[in-house]
Amino acid sequence: MYLHTVTETKLLVDTSRGETLRINFDVTFPAIPCSILSVDAMDISGEQHLDIKHDIIKKRINTNGDVIESKPDGIGAPKIEKPLQRHGGRLEQNETYCGSCFGAEQSDDDCCNSCEEVRDAYRRKGWAMTNADLIDQCKREGFFERIKEQEGEGCNVQGSLEVNRVAGNFHFVPGKTFHQSNIFFDDLMSVHKDSYNISHRINRLAFGEYFPGVVNPLDGGHWTHETSNGMYQYFIKVVPTIYTDIRGRTVNSNQYSVTEHFKDLEYISPNSQPGVFFYYDFSPIKVTFKEEHSSFLHFITNICAVIGGIFTVAGIIDTFVYHGQRRMKKKMEIGKFR
Repeated sequence: MYLHTVTETKLLVDTSRGETLRINFDVTFPAIPCSILSVDAMDISGEQHLDIKHDIIKKRINTNGDVIESKPDGIGAPKIEKPLQRHGGRLEQNETYCGSCFGAEQSDDDCCNSCEEVRDAYRRKGWAMTNADLIDQCKREGFFERIKEQEGEGCNVQGSLEVNRVAGNFHFVPGKTFHQSNIFFDDLMSVHKDSYNISHRINRLAFGEYFPGVVNPLDGGHWTHETSNGMYQYFIKVVPTIYTDIRGRTVNSNQYSVTEHFKDLEYISPNSQPGVFFYYDFSPIKVTFKEEHSSFLHFITNICAVIGGIFTVAGIIDTFVYHGQRRMKKKMEIGKFR
């Protein structure tokens, strides 16, 4: 027992401030193609990150779940030949390209040189892409042909987010999100189908690093979408955790508990955005786990207890045998034992 470790658990008030949190995820959407799936994050401090691409990999999958293509998000844009300039003419040799933002410029010097930049400019203005067939960058890059080509496919999204250590949410939605009159919209709502199947499988969701004994309750969970547009919500309570192993190595991580809720948007609000949303908040209590050996004094005490137990049992057996023999001897002496 002295050679084995024991884990001591303590509960403390979490006094940490100004830290960040890394969220690691691996989620599969069998019925939403990668070309329209985006990841957003926001928190109660007002910080927003829309259509996040850094540290995220998207894998196109077919109906059987087999990977068709895998690449970091935002990589692999096609080469553009002779694009349309902002002034209306085509790009000539030795001329600097500056594409039109089609009315969404914030200043006279703004340029939109790709379909992605036009979509970003529209989103900043709070506009949907109702004139998609007129956008030169998107037509030449085959953006909408790519969306059409990937219809019927699914997408596996994996990566990590670095967020502030305050309450917030991150979500997976079809199209880019833009904000208008305190409502979030999908920028592709005018060029894609009216409903989305948000069936999904959470292969992994962790708030921080792995440590021995951690249980992530959403790992391996899946939900099948059977109605029209919906919003699947996970409400997560994150518990800060510090794990110290027997060598003194410390891991600052988190555990979490979760509840789930589904909203059928058909009966709630036609302007609500379908998708899978993860709302997280932090517990004010911190849990610490510390591996340690039993003290030598505790070890000696246990040994003495074992030895004392052995002597006690041996004494009981000896007494039983001794008195048994005496009774048998007396019976033999008086002739009753035959």
